[in-house]
Amino acid sequence: MQTTQFSSAAQLPMTPCYLNGEYTALRDARISVMDRGFIFGDGVYEVVPVYAGKLFRFAQHMARLDRSLGELRMNNPLAHEQWREIALQLISRYAQSLAVQPGQTDQLVYIQVTRGVAMRDHVMPKDIAPTVFVMTSTMKPPTPEQRDKGVACVTADDFRWEKAHIKATSLLGAVFSRQLSFDADAVETVMFRHGFLSEAAASNVWVVKGGKLLGTPKDNLVLEGIRYGLMEEICRTTGIPFELRRISLAEVLDADELLLTSATKEVLAVTTLDGKPVGSGRPGPVCARLLAGYQMAKAQA
Repeated sequence: MQTTQFSSAAQLPMTPCYLNGEYTALRDARISVMDRGFIFGDGVYEVVPVYAGKLFRFAQHMARLDRSLGELRMNNPLAHEQWREIALQLISRYAQSLAVQPGQTDQLVYIQVTRGVAMRDHVMPKDIAPTVFVMTSTMKPPTPEQRDKGVACVTADDFRWEKAHIKATSLLGAVFSRQLSFDADAVETVMFRHGFLSEAAASNVWVVKGGKLLGTPKDNLVLEGIRYGLMEEICRTTGIPFELRRISLAEVLDADELLLTSATKEVLAVTTLDGKPVGSGRPGPVCARLLAGYQMAKAQA
């Protein structure tokens, strides 16, 4: 798996973005070096999937943005409908840049709000204008082979801070943990705190045992993915038992199925963990039912 690299800003694409009230090309967007997002990682973000030109579960993403900003003692600088209008503008402009119709390519809308520009001081300054940035890109979902065969993951201790429920831009812990799986030619790093499952570097993790879907509690130790509510909804409509509770390492290793959920992965089976098969070593029936329910939710959005 390769990452896109640029040696200079001049190599960034000319695709559109939004920065502090203006639409511009990503290549031309500029912020101050004194922006607290740059200096401290003092900001939050959201990533909203776009299917067939439509924002998916936008209200839930806005609610989480509000929660994250509140934890940083910041107000949302825009109304939800203003965020929606910016996102829809970028979806259309991005499609135009690709010379396709807005519904022809699934996208990801990335939203970021930082505290703004101020002289470097750890104390949170008051009455400064936040930096608002939005961009969109083509979604890169799992490959057909990954859907069919599942993916490999590795395990690691969760060495991040204990406010993982904030979708903060200070992601160095997630960068380190994701690098562990990249180095092992795996897709994700499944993390544990004191012997109990927390989450993966950029995904929520679910355990299937005896036909029941198990997830970790909604607390400060995990980011409540938007798919938390969606998984519960799908389980309710399909008759899959659903429970949130502490899940031990032993339970994860003994799982019938292990699943990842995220904006890009949707529902993805983990079939190898630390080089050993999970369950049968193939995507299981609960994964198939949840993925089918996910596709139905997308179609109805």
